[in-house]
This record gives sequence, structure tokens and C-alpha cells, in this order.
Amino acid sequence: VQLQASGGGLVQAGGSLRLSCAASGSIFSINAMGWYRQAPGKQRELVAAITSGGSTNYADSVKGRFTISRDNAKNTVYLQMNSLKPEDTAVYYCNADRRWVVEGTVLQGNYWGQGTQVTVSS
Repeated sequence: VQLQASGGGLVQAGGSLRLSCAASGSIFSINAMGWYRQAPGKQRELVAAITSGGSTNYADSVKGRFTISRDNAKNTVYLQMNSLKPEDTAVYYCNADRRWVVEGTVLQGNYWGQGTQVTVSS
């Protein structure tokens, strides 16, 4: 699975950005996709995730401001970020969790896209 992320940039506080992540390769068994972020000096953290069935999960810090969605026809996941705050500044990474069965055994793969920088100025 290859993931191509795009959409980062510089925005003022209160502004909006939309990140995109296009998946290619062995996408037929992707279970969930999500966005993580890593700010300087901090650990990478989950921002939002969406399963193949459409269930979503958000970090408390972004609930009500960020929306994750997916376009299955385009194999793309989006992260709409509204009301951005300076503390949202980080490198954002797309992630895919893939699971498949081989001879009765469930195998799992985890894939990362390249990061895209999001900078929110105050």
C-alpha cells in the first residue's frame, strides 16, 4: 500500500485546511485509515480515523473542529480541519491499517504516507 498525502500549508488561527490521502497498491484489504500528527518534541498522536464501514474516531482536542471522511471510489481519505489553532501545528501523517487472511491466519500491515506540514499562526 502506498499513501500520498497532500494539502498542508500555512494558515492563520481560525482558518481551515483540507488534507487528502490517496491510497494505491493492495488497497482491497484496508481496514481503516487515519491521520496522525507529530509536533516538535512531542510523540506522534492519533488525530482521526475512519474504518471501512465508516465509523470514525477523533482525538478529544479536535472533536467538533475536524472531520475525517473517505471516498471509496477514489481510494482517498480527507481530513477537513476548521477553526485551526496554533497548537494544531504539526507534521500530519496518513496511515492505513490492512488486514488479510492467508490459510486461516489473519495478517496485518500498517502503512504510512509522507508527512505534510500544517502550520497555524496566531
